[in-house]
Amino acid sequence: MTEIQQEICPITGEDLFIILDRPNVKFEYPIHCHPEYEINVVINSNGTRVIGDSEESFSGLDFVMLGPYVSHVWKSEQENNHEITIQFSGDLLNFHIMNKRLFMPIKQLLMDSMQGLHFYGEEAERIKDEIMDLTKMQGFQTATKFLNILNSLAHAPRRKLVSNMYESEILIHKSRSRRISKVCRYIEENISHKISLSDAAGLVNMSDSAFSHFFKRQTSISFITYVNNLRVAKACELLANTSLSASEICYDCGFNNKSNFIRTFTKRKNLTPIEYRNHISQLLIKY
Repeated sequence: MTEIQQEICPITGEDLFIILDRPNVKFEYPIHCHPEYEINVVINSNGTRVIGDSEESFSGLDFVMLGPYVSHVWKSEQENNHEITIQFSGDLLNFHIMNKRLFMPIKQLLMDSMQGLHFYGEEAERIKDEIMDLTKMQGFQTATKFLNILNSLAHAPRRKLVSNMYESEILIHKSRSRRISKVCRYIEENISHKISLSDAAGLVNMSDSAFSHFFKRQTSISFITYVNNLRVAKACELLANTSLSASEICYDCGFNNKSNFIRTFTKRKNLTPIEYRNHISQLLIKY
């Protein structure tokens, strides 16, 4: 399979963010990812955008925010495309300030961007203008402007998630419960093994019934659904990035048999594992 390239971004540890204003881009770079967050604005252009397992056409203004390691590429037949890109640390979500009440909307924005976010409508046009203003600024005022842009995006009413390839990666951050975080880490570390409700409940000293209700109240989904979602997310990663067979991936992701794996995967992705791999392969070859 063609591999997704990992881009080395020019940001350094001393930068809060970098902004790149490129009025004459040909979109020649192949599909890629990087450990930084990215806000990408394409102005007065048209073409195709690929994010994760999503492929969509765009025209006019295309305004997207991406989380760390989300694969992406833009393609257009136009020779001169205007693109403005803001990149900033992939560790921002873990900064202590993100746990303060005023920053909670931005924290949620960062979590949602792990599936890719597309902004549209009048608010996207207004924030695009703010970003264009930022390209002309220098000094400390750029920091406050950057945070204002993140806050505006966090409250933007017209936006949608782009890809469902990474959906299970964000749940661990959605709850501020230490018990939920402990259980989610346990699941991630043992995803290839049998994981029972009783084992998870025992980790946080709760009965099976109490833990089941607690988990659903905190995360909005059942424990079993979460485990299966994480198994499918892991399967997506292996299908996209390795040559392992579907049978090997089935057991590597903790499914007890291939039939259950195919049934669970197809229900969530609307594609069988092999169809999903072919879809991702075609995207990689095409872009």
